[in-house]
Amino acid sequence: MRRTRFTHRFAVAVATAATFIGFASGPAAADPTLDWTVAMDGLQAAAAGNPAAEQAVGRLIASGQTATEVALPAQPFQIPAQSDIGRGDGPGVYGSGIALDMDGFRFGFFGGPGTISPNQDGAKLEVVWFNLSNGRSGTNHLIEHQDIPVDTTIRTAVLDTGPGLIVAAVYGSLWHRWSVPVSDEHPDGFQYQLGVISQPSFGAVTN
Repeated sequence: MRRTRFTHRFAVAVATAATFIGFASGPAAADPTLDWTVAMDGLQAAAAGNPAAEQAVGRLIASGQTATEVALPAQPFQIPAQSDIGRGDGPGVYGSGIALDMDGFRFGFFGGPGTISPNQDGAKLEVVWFNLSNGRSGTNHLIEHQDIPVDTTIRTAVLDTGPGLIVAAVYGSLWHRWSVPVSDEHPDGFQYQLGVISQPSFGAVTN
């Protein structure tokens, strides 16, 4: 029951943040207090040895996109992800990473067509992050999601990033589903679609 209440709280926070901030459609002006060379160097170091993370950071750097510093407790990343299925009608804007601090600091993702499938076999959504204030970094799998209507995100476990300014990028793939009539093709009453991120969602947040 506690987890359901928590999920409802951050679902409301996500919806509120998205209403006021929305998705960015292109490069944003970098906060002059952020050293983006250091940030990108840190992300590259965090991604080292993880080919998917290395490719995602490389695409991010090549895009030239930057983000402004934002605040918790629930904040969508300023640069949305692009994917092969977009929001369900072809390649394009897909969804956004999100920073959460409701029961501890987490990264998450929301968006895409339909809802997030509770079964993510064959998909892998990850985040690579770097804390500019203390040098901590890592790559983490987004795996936590409850199959209830108010849970609109998929999240990492609680992370010990330490306090400070953190840059992060979400990349990988994610299964979505939506209701369809039960049939031989859809025996469980759902159609499934895999979204593959072509350009990661990127953001900067102060923990």
